[in-house]
Amino acid sequence: MPDIEANVTPMMKQYLDVKKKCPDCILFFRLGDFYEMFFDDAVTASRELELVLTGKDCGLKERAPMCGVPYHAALSYISKLISKGYKVAIGEQLEDPATCKGIVKRDIVRIYTPGTVVEDKMLEHRGNNYIMSIFEFRSMYGLAFADISTGQLYATSLTFGRTYNHLADEIARIAPAEIIINNKSESINKIRTFTDTISRAYVGVLPEEFFDYDLAVQSLNDNGCKQDELRTRAAGTLIRYMEDTQKMSLDKNIKVSYYKFDEYMAIDASSRRNLEISQTMRDKQKKGSLLWVIDKTVTSMGGRCLKRWIDQPLIDVDAINERLDAVSIFKEGFMLRSQLREFLDGIYDIERVVGRILLGTASPRDMVSLRHSLGKLPYIKETLSPYSQRATLLNTLIGSIDPLPQLHSLLEAAIVDDPPALLKDGGYIRAGYSAEVDQYREVTTNGKTYLASYEAQEREKTGIKNLKVSYNKVFGYYIEVTNSYKDLVPPTYIRKQTLVNNERYITDELKKMEDMIIGGEERLIRLESQLFSDVRDTAAGYADSLKLTADSLAILDTLLSFAEVADRNNYCKPIIHPQGTSGKVISIKDGRHPVVEQVIGNGEFVPNDVYINDAEDMMLVITGPNMAGKSTYMRQVALMLIMAQAGCFVPASEAEISIVDKLFTRVGASDDLASGQSTFMVEMSEVANILSNATENSFMILDEIGRGTSTFDGLSIAWAVLEYIVNSLKCRAMFATHYHELTELEKSLPAVKNYCVTVKKKGEDITFLHKIKRGGADGSYGISVASLAGIPTAVTARAKEILAQIDNQNIQAGKKSGKSSKTQISSDMDLLAYTANTVMQDEIIAELKEINVQELTPIEALNVLYRLHQKAEKRI
Repeated sequence: MPDIEANVTPMMKQYLDVKKKCPDCILFFRLGDFYEMFFDDAVTASRELELVLTGKDCGLKERAPMCGVPYHAALSYISKLISKGYKVAIGEQLEDPATCKGIVKRDIVRIYTPGTVVEDKMLEHRGNNYIMSIFEFRSMYGLAFADISTGQLYATSLTFGRTYNHLADEIARIAPAEIIINNKSESINKIRTFTDTISRAYVGVLPEEFFDYDLAVQSLNDNGCKQDELRTRAAGTLIRYMEDTQKMSLDKNIKVSYYKFDEYMAIDASSRRNLEISQTMRDKQKKGSLLWVIDKTVTSMGGRCLKRWIDQPLIDVDAINERLDAVSIFKEGFMLRSQLREFLDGIYDIERVVGRILLGTASPRDMVSLRHSLGKLPYIKETLSPYSQRATLLNTLIGSIDPLPQLHSLLEAAIVDDPPALLKDGGYIRAGYSAEVDQYREVTTNGKTYLASYEAQEREKTGIKNLKVSYNKVFGYYIEVTNSYKDLVPPTYIRKQTLVNNERYITDELKKMEDMIIGGEERLIRLESQLFSDVRDTAAGYADSLKLTADSLAILDTLLSFAEVADRNNYCKPIIHPQGTSGKVISIKDGRHPVVEQVIGNGEFVPNDVYINDAEDMMLVITGPNMAGKSTYMRQVALMLIMAQAGCFVPASEAEISIVDKLFTRVGASDDLASGQSTFMVEMSEVANILSNATENSFMILDEIGRGTSTFDGLSIAWAVLEYIVNSLKCRAMFATHYHELTELEKSLPAVKNYCVTVKKKGEDITFLHKIKRGGADGSYGISVASLAGIPTAVTARAKEILAQIDNQNIQAGKKSGKSSKTQISSDMDLLAYTANTVMQDEIIAELKEINVQELTPIEALNVLYRLHQKAEKRI
């Protein structure tokens, strides 16, 4: 915007002064009944909101671009801009234009940003709307995120041993709507690129001084902040930022909690995407995800709680079993569960109502919904009480749910049952609550009766049949007479306005009535507003109890949802063992994929068993053709681990699970064009991340490692990765592959067990039985699968001819070397020699001979293989 202040009108000078305070926002500047936008803001808003772009004379040679929206409809327009990633500042009138002299004072009273909206219409009811703060210092991170609508703030830090990848994993889990970060961070561009792929969060960069430590300590009131400077800077800055947007203190609204990464099962961003925990990969929708299957909550609070539990599975066995015990009671008690769910169905979103109460934005309807909810609580406590001794968690919930009878009585006495939506409309204080309100209401009601009587009286007295008493803001109450009766107007009428078809008059008696009615109405609205504010302040005093009650109701709703799903879908209660327990067993009988079985329905899903431990069944190598069900089988195991550690029953007839600290998946990959990475490079990056972060208590599923490169390179990589997992990491894993040569590892590595998907073959036709059995597959059936997929017969017939030629060449090569085709590749060194003698050039052979395999780290080995792959591709 050019420097034009010296030439503009006083009003536009005021606009420019206010705009300087919010340069990164679109400023809604209140002028009368409209919010106006000017200059670049007007151009942007007109484009994004499809408004007509006009102009305004403001002292310049050219008219300033301008557009506007009615003030009473502003929220819908603000919501559209927020959803498109903009910030909106409200420049409001701070004085009554009718009483002030000169230009009305205006200033910013609120800033709307994607992560700080609290209006119910702008929020997803069953999901949190998080804003995240990141402070980076020397590749270490302080991290905080909050939902201002519920008052929850969580903070942690990523220091030694934690990398940017861990930060990205947290961003993926939290999926914030907005991120603020210090301008000296080296991760800004990476975060922007990453968020574009998951949640399209607004990323704002703030000056380093905004993250000042002393200011952060003040914002946190020294609440545990000295223990960790990184998280203190992030959390304290986040509070200050939210206070700046709300233009008020949030001392009473924000509850700060600190957490550590090792308190929950770690699930990296790639695994969340691949497993489709809370949304599908393709269209980012809830339907088709694990959350879609298990979320049967009846309250918004419960829906948000359940999502948090699934996103953050526990690793504390006692806490998990507390949840499972409570779910078990509800699963067995159909009538108990039904009754509690019916009570909860009438509970409103207490969490967010309390948030609006503390922010001073709660409406009379919010207070009615709170009163209605509090009225349900005694019945919930009474229904739960007989089960308090059967489950520790239920006993805790019963003690935490407080019906607050005093508050309920106050709301019952003070607020009418069906109040208007807006405070300015009045009429929300119940009759009998305030004698003064009743008195003013009587005056205004009778005053309107007097007006009707006066109108009838004047018609009869003057003979003017269409005489009408009306009102507008300019004249107040007036008498309107059409021109046809103008001669009958008595001399006591005082003319105020002449129109085309009628005349308007006032009388002394009418003005007296006006003073009584209008003055009474204004005083009544002011008094009702003050009384409501007092009631709201009283409710704010119960905020801590209300928040604890809301948390307990959300947990109860989540437990009931788990029980409902378990009962409907025949899930079983898993047996949970601590991490590190001898055996580290994952034993599942008749396991099913929770989502797939719902999609196909009618009991069509084929169940399968799985047994994994830390000894002779540590690594399951699974072979079989595409579409046979290998990926589904592995994914269902991973999803059952998440469900079990979240406290949910699992889709199986029996399940025994040792705690998993980290869950990894490597399933499918695509080009990452934004960072210039090929499919193969993305795949290798994900594998490298897994090998670098897995522990002996982790669990991983790996699907088709190495398929992004040439056959022999891919086989080499898959072989090396599998060996490293078994020999070095010693963690439980499932490894699906088309490289049938990997089944040879069962002979040399006792921890490896071969499994395959059964296929029924009849002539050239195949049928997938989707059943897992011990042993390796007897073929890949690739051409048969291609035929099933609809590939033309001419193509598949030619493919069979080519395959026969290749098989014949392999047999001849085996005869020359004195080895059968089955035993030709018996170890990784034999594999490399075989590969080199058949397809590699002499220079590559020489380079391979120079490599000391025993001294290579896994990452170095992958880098070497990637370089050789690039060199080999150039030869093709």
